[in-house]
Amino acid sequence: MARTPGQAARRDPDWEGVRLHVVSGKGGTGKTTVAAALALALAAEGRRTLLIEVEGRQGIAELFGIAALPYEERRIATVTPAQLGLPASGSAGGSAGGAAGGSPSGPVSGELHALAIDTEQALLEYLDMFYKLGRAGKALQKVGFVDFATTIAPGVRDVLLTGKACEAARRKGPDGRRTYDAVVMDAPPTGRITRFLNVNSEVAGLARIGPIHSQAQAVMRVLKSPETAVHLVTLLEEMPVQETVDGISELREAGLPVGGVLVNMVRPPLLDAAAVAAVDGNHREEVALALGEAGLGGRSRKPETVRAAVEPLLDPLLAQAREHAERVELERARRADLQHLKLPMYELPLLGEGVDLGTLYRLAGELKRQGAA
Repeated sequence: MARTPGQAARRDPDWEGVRLHVVSGKGGTGKTTVAAALALALAAEGRRTLLIEVEGRQGIAELFGIAALPYEERRIATVTPAQLGLPASGSAGGSAGGAAGGSPSGPVSGELHALAIDTEQALLEYLDMFYKLGRAGKALQKVGFVDFATTIAPGVRDVLLTGKACEAARRKGPDGRRTYDAVVMDAPPTGRITRFLNVNSEVAGLARIGPIHSQAQAVMRVLKSPETAVHLVTLLEEMPVQETVDGISELREAGLPVGGVLVNMVRPPLLDAAAVAAVDGNHREEVALALGEAGLGGRSRKPETVRAAVEPLLDPLLAQAREHAERVELERARRADLQHLKLPMYELPLLGEGVDLGTLYRLAGELKRQGAA
């Protein structure tokens, strides 16, 4: 069932127990924006969330208006329910590592941290961890070995990227508590998400024993566990919806845990169902009369003068109505296609041109209200 934008009632979260949220989607659907909004929503009420990007685009830094992120986890935002347009729940929800701010009588703020994974640095870190290369690893970087290794063996790169996210999702501090309540990964597009996550098959031809094989096995245990959910971002358009349907089929076939469908940039209907149905009829005279009654015919009361004034408006107005009605019908069909997947579905409104921090917080509030976080 779809949760629609602007619903007043706040739902209980659908993904209790999930710590690793993988967000994918066709290019142009706003995948990174939705991943960031989901991370903010998950951080509300005194929780600590880590937002990870793996494609080297510095999309997180651009969204939050900060400098390019280094290869380290750092706090980039705090968030309270009030910032998301929500009432405080009265509970911090047991934040990981005791990171939550706020006093018992004040707003409880959560923390959003971010990490932009650098493949070269991740591989050097991996080589040092398992092979104790130390300075030799730096030398390999200088001669271009890292680029060579991740190019001829892309499965290794995917193990490193997914492995970093899985490690963060399961990391514990000295007190035995999880470092993060949730980790959100801004993952590759839908067309290659299954291959990216199915690291076992990717490294099978490279290593059947040893550290790489063991790392892949450990990663897959996390990715196929109930602690992981793979969410897909889409639009109510034919190609994104079809790619979403195909992507979910591939994820299910690979045994990966499918999460929800996040429908982005949903435009509000300007006409009700009766008006949409009436567009095909001949309502030219009725529209002309309505325009005149609305004062668009000028000050004259003479019918012929009013009609002459509104006549130039009729064809463009009726054409726009027909175009809108066609779009509404197409979106209705695409929404039905998504509903056939029988997955939780969330709808985020189109909020005009561009995305700023205000937009992110508003989208996060929508996700929270609809139960996605």
